[in-house]
Amino acid sequence: MTLERAVIAGVLALLVWLPLPLASNRPWSAALLVMAVGGLLLLWGLQVLRDRSPRRWRGLRAGGVGLALLIAAQAWVAVQIATGLTRDSGASVEYLALGLAYTGLFALLVGVFTTRKRLNWLLGVLVVSGTLQAFYGALMVLTDLQWLQIGPDSGGVVSGTFVNRNHLAGYLEMTLACGIGLMLALREDRDFRWHHLAELLIGPKARIRLALIIMVIALVMSHSRMGNTAFFSSLIVMGGLFTLVTPTHRTRNALILVSVLVIDVLVISQWFGLEELQQRLADTRFEDEVALVEQADGATREVVVRRENVDRDDVAVYAWPQLLERPWQGYGAGSFETTFQRFPGRDVTGLFDHAHNDFLQFAIEYGGVGVLPLAGFVVFAFYRALTPVWQRRSLYRSGVGVGAAMGILALMIHSAADFNLQIPANAATFVTLCAIAVLANAHHRGNRRRARVAGDDGSA
Repeated sequence: MTLERAVIAGVLALLVWLPLPLASNRPWSAALLVMAVGGLLLLWGLQVLRDRSPRRWRGLRAGGVGLALLIAAQAWVAVQIATGLTRDSGASVEYLALGLAYTGLFALLVGVFTTRKRLNWLLGVLVVSGTLQAFYGALMVLTDLQWLQIGPDSGGVVSGTFVNRNHLAGYLEMTLACGIGLMLALREDRDFRWHHLAELLIGPKARIRLALIIMVIALVMSHSRMGNTAFFSSLIVMGGLFTLVTPTHRTRNALILVSVLVIDVLVISQWFGLEELQQRLADTRFEDEVALVEQADGATREVVVRRENVDRDDVAVYAWPQLLERPWQGYGAGSFETTFQRFPGRDVTGLFDHAHNDFLQFAIEYGGVGVLPLAGFVVFAFYRALTPVWQRRSLYRSGVGVGAAMGILALMIHSAADFNLQIPANAATFVTLCAIAVLANAHHRGNRRRARVAGDDGSA
C-alpha cells in the first residue's frame, strides 16, 4: 500500500500545483505535467502488479467507456501527425503529449480514488486549491503587495496565478461546484428544523461555507462576464433539478443552494465589485451602435455612436469558413494559430492563438472524426454524474453527482465564449471533475464489516 499512498499524495499535490505556474500554460510547466502523470502511472502500475484485487478494477470498469473515448481522440491526433494531415506538427505533438497526460490522469483518478474517504480527499483538495487561488487573487487586488504578484499585473481584477481572469473564473467554477457538491453530500438524513440553518452557518460545515464565500467573492472580482454567467446559470439549473428530483428533505436542500445565491451574491459580493460586474455586463456590445444623422443637404447617413467592445464574435464568424474547408479531418491539434491567419478580414488586426470558443476550435483542429469521441466523453461524464441523482441510492452519492454535473455544465457554458480547455490547469481539472462524476456512483465505502452491520452492500 506504500506505493498506492505515494500515488494518491502525488495526484493530490499535482492538482494543487497545476494552477500555480501560470496555469501550467508554459512549455516547461506543461512538460512537467506530462512527466508527473507518466511517473505516477508507472508507480500505480507497479502497485497493480503487486496487488491484483478485483475491487481495484471497479472504478476502471465504470469509467471504461470514457477512458476508451479519450484514447480514441489521442489516437486520431497521432494519425493526423503520422499522415501529414496536421498543418503544425510541432503543436500537434505537444497536444498529443498533453492529451495522453489527461487520459492518464483520468485513469489514475478512477482507478485509485475508489473509496469514499479518498473521494472526500479529492474533493477537499480541489476546494482548498480554489480557495487559495481566490484568496491570493483578492489579496493582490485589495493590497499593495505587488512583489507577491505571479505573472503580469492583474489590472485591478482578480486573476490569481492565471494570466487571464477568465481562466481563473473557469477554474473557480469547477472548484465551487466541488464545494457545493461536498456540502450537499455531507448533509444529514434528518427532519428539517429551522435551527439547522444556524448549524449550516456556524457548524462543522462552516469551513466549506467560508471557502465558498471566498471563491464567490473572487469570481465576482474577476469581472468575468461569461464566468459569472456560467457558474450562476449552472447553479440555478442543477440546483433546481436536484431539488425537484429529491423529495426527501427538499426544504433543507433548497436552503443550502439558495444560501449561496442570497448570502454570497446579494450580501457579501455587494462589497466586492458586484456593481462593477453588473455595469460591465450591461455595457457589453457585440455590434457597433449606430444612429441616423441628418446632413446639410437633407440626406441622412449612419454614424457609429459606440464601437463594439467584444471582438470574439468576429473571430468566430471568420473561423467558420475555416471549419467548412476541412470539416472531418481538421487542420491538426494545436494548429489554430498557424492556420487561422489567412481567414480574418481587415477588421481583425490582432493575432489570435485561440478561437475564444472551445467547441469551434476543437472542431477546426480535430475535425469531426476527433471531436466525436471528445464530445462523447463529456456526455458520458455528465450522464454518470446525473445517475446517482436519479437513482437516489444515498445522500452522499447524489450530492457528489450534482456537484460534478454543475461543474461540467458551467465550463461547457463558459467554453462557448472562451478557451479554458486549451489551458492545461483547467483542462486537467475538468478531466478530474469528469472522473469525480464517474466515482460518484462507482466508489465503495471502504469498510466491508461496517457495511454488513448497516445491512447494505457498502454502496450507500
